[in-house]
Amino acid sequence: MNTDARRRVEALRAEITRHDYRYYVLDDPEIPDAEYDRLMAELKALESAHPQLITSDSPTQRVAGAPSAAFGEVVHAVPMLSLENGFTDEDVAAFDRRARERLGVTEPLWYWAEPKLDGLAMTAIFRNGRLVQAATRGDGVRGEDVTANLRAIRAFPLSLSGDAPRLLEVRGEVFIPLDGFERMNREALARGEKAFVNPRNAAAGSLRQLDPAVTASRPLRVYCYGLGSLEGWEPPPLQSEVLGALKAWGLPICPHAARVRGVEGCIDYYRAMAERRARLTYQIDGVVFKVERLEYQSRLGFISRAPRWALARKFPAEEVLTRVEAIEWQVGRTGAVTPVARLTPKFVGGVTVSNVTLHNFDEVRRKDVRVGDTAVIRRAGDVIPELVRVLPERRPEGTVPVKLPERCPICGSEVIKPEGEAVARCTGGFSCAAQRQEAIRHFASRLAMDIEGLGEKLVEQLVAAGGVRSPADLYTLTVEQLQTLERMGEKSAANLHRAIERSKHTTLPRLLYALGIREVGEATALALARHFGELEPLIEAARSHPERVEEVADVGPVVAAHLHAFFIAPAHRELIDALRASGVTWEPLAVSAAALPLEGQTFVLTGTLPSMTRQEAQAALSALGAKVAASVSRKTRYVIAGADPGSKLEKAHALGIPVLDEAGLRKLLDAHRR
Repeated sequence: MNTDARRRVEALRAEITRHDYRYYVLDDPEIPDAEYDRLMAELKALESAHPQLITSDSPTQRVAGAPSAAFGEVVHAVPMLSLENGFTDEDVAAFDRRARERLGVTEPLWYWAEPKLDGLAMTAIFRNGRLVQAATRGDGVRGEDVTANLRAIRAFPLSLSGDAPRLLEVRGEVFIPLDGFERMNREALARGEKAFVNPRNAAAGSLRQLDPAVTASRPLRVYCYGLGSLEGWEPPPLQSEVLGALKAWGLPICPHAARVRGVEGCIDYYRAMAERRARLTYQIDGVVFKVERLEYQSRLGFISRAPRWALARKFPAEEVLTRVEAIEWQVGRTGAVTPVARLTPKFVGGVTVSNVTLHNFDEVRRKDVRVGDTAVIRRAGDVIPELVRVLPERRPEGTVPVKLPERCPICGSEVIKPEGEAVARCTGGFSCAAQRQEAIRHFASRLAMDIEGLGEKLVEQLVAAGGVRSPADLYTLTVEQLQTLERMGEKSAANLHRAIERSKHTTLPRLLYALGIREVGEATALALARHFGELEPLIEAARSHPERVEEVADVGPVVAAHLHAFFIAPAHRELIDALRASGVTWEPLAVSAAALPLEGQTFVLTGTLPSMTRQEAQAALSALGAKVAASVSRKTRYVIAGADPGSKLEKAHALGIPVLDEAGLRKLLDAHRR
């Protein structure tokens, strides 16, 4: 027998068992899922090559995890097995081929396809339609009794509707929607508490609280996907029909599941969900395919730790390990000095990531990120790369904590960190090229002055050439000057010049937003414009009577202080005068009640509208006086729903709030514009 193989197998088993304990019991994983999958794949390969080394307690032969001693133990009448993983189209084809060969069928099989939620598996037992017990999966045979905690989740029913079976055990996944996760972390940080690492950990920790009141305060959701024990009901022949029955009894079902045919249908569904993934309201790490016909599931049966009739097709890893090569400092529009980690490039979530923002100096200290560290990086939501944590146990000797720079890396001005603020700032103002460049880019952006064609690269060239030192300088540019820019021909220069000229005629809200005043976004700019009607009354109030600015809805002392600091600065008054001298004009905003027919009404936008962006819909509603909120409540007047609306639509239906599609929204807007 190969001694080296035996030693490696034993080492892998010990390491995987340790990671199982941290993941399932402590809810504190030490390595990314991709690293865990790699270890498991290596162990499987070794055991396949040396079958004499396989033991009954190997991680490949059982479901990992163990119940917490803090909860009562529940023995599952029907074991809660894990699923076999697939990572490629070939794995799906092989799974389908094995299933058809065992069943002795040649025609394509129908499958039930559903997102693989990244949460915590649970089982719930209903007797005579009432919830009597709930448990986590645990090790697949024994789990933790979390009945009181599941009862505390408002999104899950305490009793079933209609003619429910005498005994129904339903399996599902407990998870936290992404908007709820972000809200939880904001609130935790505001209380001075530690933020959760990811929605999966947050869901697991929330369901396994000793105090059900804590569970009740968390935005937990459940999607049901299968059955355990049954009495008094003969299930229909298809998986989709089973889920239809569960839904009819009032149990929540994933809205993005679908019935697909053959390998091609499975692959098409996988690709569609991979493309839709970033727009979902919850986190998934793959999709699951189940043979649709229950008779076929029964005939296919199980292997030691997984059913033969199901496969989990996982997405490419979203978390990987890399090395922090350097930490550099970037300067933004408001002077914010932001640390950025330069990384050994790694492919994660579909792209190569070579740098991530660390947000602010406090974040660097909290995570104790140092040059030379091994770090876990994640591409959150398939969009924003994030450094999750570093691994101190892999830290090389001689590393030192990062220090906040005393001088701006761009202009050499002093860097200060105001008391009580997380962000350090360069004091150079427009004398700092980085601040100047970002201010001009923001001024020209679509939601500000909307100068079409003036993108980041062109702004960078204009600032570097020295011809544009403030936004007002844009209006002094000639076609000939624009033609000197890289890749700018005569026609392109003429088009850009026309766009700059068109932007001279704007509105007061757009102008206020374009000025780049700290914490004055689109909504605040609109509220200020509505309240004061013109720019001069706002300037006078901000400079001499900041308390009058606080009378504006949603404007507090912090924003009022930013407005005061902006308008007392001579450079900013000079900027406004220069804009006027260049021919920039703006329409005053009517503030009469008649001009705001939707004043006092709250709208919520969810999903993707066919021909309007969310910003366009919000702007149209705000222009008529409506407030656009992020979440649905009893005070919501309408919910505007597009494609993939998520949980907000469900809550609207539950509260009886009217729902409009885009056509309904346009009809409402047209009626109030007359």
